[in-house]
Amino acid sequence: MGIERLNQLYREVILDYGQHPRNKREIELPTLTTDVYNPNCGDKLKLFVCLENDKIIDASFTGEGCTLSQASADMMTKVIKGKSVEQAISLSKTISAIALGKKQSESQMEALGDAKVLESVMQFPARIKCVTIAWWGLDRILLGLRKEA
Repeated sequence: MGIERLNQLYREVILDYGQHPRNKREIELPTLTTDVYNPNCGDKLKLFVCLENDKIIDASFTGEGCTLSQASADMMTKVIKGKSVEQAISLSKTISAIALGKKQSESQMEALGDAKVLESVMQFPARIKCVTIAWWGLDRILLGLRKEA
């Protein structure tokens, strides 16, 4: 598959998640929540996570923002469901490393599921915060949870 076709496929996946989010909803009794805001562009998200025995049993988000921030938040909530807190933190670290331009192993990329397509956006510095805002929020609540323990 040519690089242009691959980029087109990535754009289609991102648009699908942005326009048809699977997990854009409020969770009634979440274990953890956080609000994240990007003052540069106005992206605003509220993340909801439900934990049971150190496992993420549900995750969702609400908020407003560009297609990239909405798609990334939806991909994140999808990929972390069923994962342990440590696994979710590891996924977030992978996204952060990609944002910094660090190459990741094939297994790290595969662990991201559909969110691996976000790597294609990281070549545009102005869009990195759009892609990473939800993941930063996830770090905030999960790493904060670790500090409380």
